[in-house]
Amino acid sequence: MKCGKYIWQLPDWPNWRNDLRRLSTPLADVSRSQGELLGRLADFGMAIRNQAALSALTEEVVKTSEVEGEHLNVASVRSSLARHLGVEIGALAPPDRKAEGVVEMVLDATTKCFEPLTVERLFGWHAALFPTGYSGIHPIRVAAWRDDAHGPMQVVSGPIGRQRVHFEAPPAERLEAEMAHFLSWANTDGDEPMLVKAGLAHLWFITIHPFDDGNGRIARAIGDLFLARADQSPQRFYSLSAQIQRERANYYHILERTQKGTLEVTEWLLWFLGALERALDEAHRTVDTVLAKARFWQRLSGVSLNPRQVKVLNRLLDGFEGKLTAKKWAALGKCSPDTALRDINALIALGVLRRSASAGRSTHYELVEDAPDYRSF
Repeated sequence: MKCGKYIWQLPDWPNWRNDLRRLSTPLADVSRSQGELLGRLADFGMAIRNQAALSALTEEVVKTSEVEGEHLNVASVRSSLARHLGVEIGALAPPDRKAEGVVEMVLDATTKCFEPLTVERLFGWHAALFPTGYSGIHPIRVAAWRDDAHGPMQVVSGPIGRQRVHFEAPPAERLEAEMAHFLSWANTDGDEPMLVKAGLAHLWFITIHPFDDGNGRIARAIGDLFLARADQSPQRFYSLSAQIQRERANYYHILERTQKGTLEVTEWLLWFLGALERALDEAHRTVDTVLAKARFWQRLSGVSLNPRQVKVLNRLLDGFEGKLTAKKWAALGKCSPDTALRDINALIALGVLRRSASAGRSTHYELVEDAPDYRSF
């Protein structure tokens, strides 16, 4: 029988239950998709695998922040990850303190996935997310559990005065015991499949909500840690956070419904596994993009390009948003409009770029998919 409004108020909290028979098919589907992705990448060299991992991690860092409404500079994130991983990407963007903290947390969770999850480690992640001690303009407790000095921890939406409370977390005086129980479970090998453990870990931590801020990002990092263990590999090639961002409304809906339900959480795990399989489907498309990029540069290996051309072409290959104009080229390449036009015209002559056939207020340019192969020249 349900007692209380939230699952942490139930008398048998946190004794999670699920129907493994209902989960068996999605578990098998996800495991197969993981195997197919890892098997596909095993056929390629280290350089291709590193680029695929860099793409997945960049998406993970950017999208786990976007879920919380924070937008990081993609180029800064990619450059920060490349520095940490020792992956060559050409020109690096300047460091960004906000991006650096999320990068450090995600890398620690995934590259050190087999190390125990501890209070000190979680505090380190939290400190990396909030290096100034502020969330926006508000001071918060950093590397420490919340104290509820300003009232209970609530997840709310809507304008001030008409806010809707979606969830209220356990009171601060329970956090030491709650986190001790959670970490003991996290660091103990149990009977549940590792993919189920990843879904439960995400749900359990976000329900305790032990920090003033950053709980969602840390919950997703904990989930990633267990997903890396499930893959038996610290190298990441898919991003669950990106899939959660794509399905953000559904994510918050199933999370709220689960936190106001019972400790029978099969529906949550079905959603989690479904999102994970869709993330793996997206990862195959990312690998296709990485391979196309590698083939592109192989075809141009006999051509001498200046650093501006390399930089802007890489931006186009990574998925440039909007239309590329000479003005945007000048901004990206930090050069004059005349120099930008010379760069562009040289690439048009090589058959690498073309002027778009579509009419518009300004001329824009597109990559040529079947650019000439200059290796034979």
